[in-house]
Amino acid sequence: MFTRRHMIASLAALATPGLISPALAAPSDWDAWDAQVTPQGFELETSNPWGLHPRFLPRRVKANPGLKPGDIHVDAVARYLYHIQDDGTAMRYGAAIGRDGLYEPGVYTIKRKSKWPRWTPTSAMIKREPEKYAHWTDGMDPGPANALGSRALYLYVGNRDSYLRVHGTPAPRSIGTRASSGCVRMVMPHINALYDQVDTGVTAYLYPTDGSRL
Repeated sequence: MFTRRHMIASLAALATPGLISPALAAPSDWDAWDAQVTPQGFELETSNPWGLHPRFLPRRVKANPGLKPGDIHVDAVARYLYHIQDDGTAMRYGAAIGRDGLYEPGVYTIKRKSKWPRWTPTSAMIKREPEKYAHWTDGMDPGPANALGSRALYLYVGNRDSYLRVHGTPAPRSIGTRASSGCVRMVMPHINALYDQVDTGVTAYLYPTDGSRL
């Protein structure tokens, strides 16, 4: 049976820098890591070993009229991510957003997707919090302890990488809060489900924290 203790032990074992070489991270590793972060008998709308508030569990809801199927909308007030479906509904997921002053509302294009990505903090992150990020200047190897988690959707403005991501997190209890350096975080099994449904080229709308429109 999957327990929080098992997850902590798995993350601790993989947290040592250099333990997993990027050259060795193959699809077989991805499958093993997916199994580590996914509760046994996982059900998208009901499984909750992370102790999330029930409203942050995935739900199919009615979408607002006129929204384009495939696009993503992030409600920064309620801390929800919506993925618009073809039938006028949306899949709604709980999310965490950037801390005060770091969240960047705007209209972005998802131009890249990655399973079990490698993560490197930006120079701005290292300058702002060297005690937290300088250790990872050369990057963090992929795995369940990686800051981007199991999947990442890369947000662009035109052809420019914004360095913002929608990604999994090894800190699932941050969901519903303002915790990141600007990215949108999701529980790893939740973004695993979303990832397979999202096409590159779709638009991601990150709405302001005051509830206004873009």
